[in-house]
This record gives sequence, structure tokens and C-alpha cells, in this order.
Amino acid sequence: MKVSDILRVKGGTLYTVAPDEALIRAIATMAEYDIGSLAVMEHGELVGMLTFREVIHTIARNGGNVGQCTVRSVMDDHPMSCTPETELNAVRPMMLEKHTRYMPVMDNKMLMGVISFYDVAKAVVDSQNFENQMLKAYIRDWPSEDDKAGQPVL
Repeated sequence: MKVSDILRVKGGTLYTVAPDEALIRAIATMAEYDIGSLAVMEHGELVGMLTFREVIHTIARNGGNVGQCTVRSVMDDHPMSCTPETELNAVRPMMLEKHTRYMPVMDNKMLMGVISFYDVAKAVVDSQNFENQMLKAYIRDWPSEDDKAGQPVL
């Protein structure tokens, strides 16, 4: 399974923010849409990621508020990314090793989407459930000993 398979199921909605946007407005957007990340775009290019992790660190550092911070001042300006052709088996260890919950999907310099650790886990579970169903169906259709009697041995 490839990252493009996740994006196809997930749909095309992508939430972005400009780097010079007030952090408080970005937080309001994240809350309004119940999302954990925003892709930070400038001049049509990805320049960073803002996730709830950066927001929480900022709030903790500033005694419970974000003050006049901009997105640029707290965003991850070197997010790990993958391509639509990246195999899911390659993405999982990358996300686990770096504790990355959100990963931009890039096709050259074009942002194609963002996948979350949840999206990856769901894809793996769905794939395993499908495989289990297929195996159970195969086992149910397994010929009985009576059916095998009288058939030539191959």
C-alpha cells in the first residue's frame, strides 16, 4: 500500500496557514475544524508544519498564553515528508522513530496532502481486516474430507 492510497480515501481537504499569521488565529482554525495540524505555506510552497505539539510547547513556555506569537516563530520549519509513491511500510518506522504525528506528502515541491499517524494506523488496520476476511472466506470454502474423497491426488 502506498501513501497515495491513503490520500485517495482521505479526500482532498487540506488546511493551510501563512507563516506570518497570528498563532492565536491558527489555533482557532485548528479548533474549529478539529484538526491537529496546519501546513504552513508561503508563495505556494510548504515552509513548515504547525501541530498541536508546537502549540502546547509555546503555551507552556509562555505561562499559559500565546501572546503575539506568529506561526513562523513556533512552526517546525523542517518537517519530515514523504511522496505519494512512498510505501506505507516505509512511512510507519519514519513516523515512529521521529515521533511524527503529521507528515506532508510532497510531489516535488507541490504539497499533495498531509497524512496523520491515525491515517496510517487506520489504513493498516483496514488492510489487515480485509486480509482476515479473505482468509476466513477461503477457509470456509475449504473442501471437506468427504468432498476430497474420490478426487484424484495431485
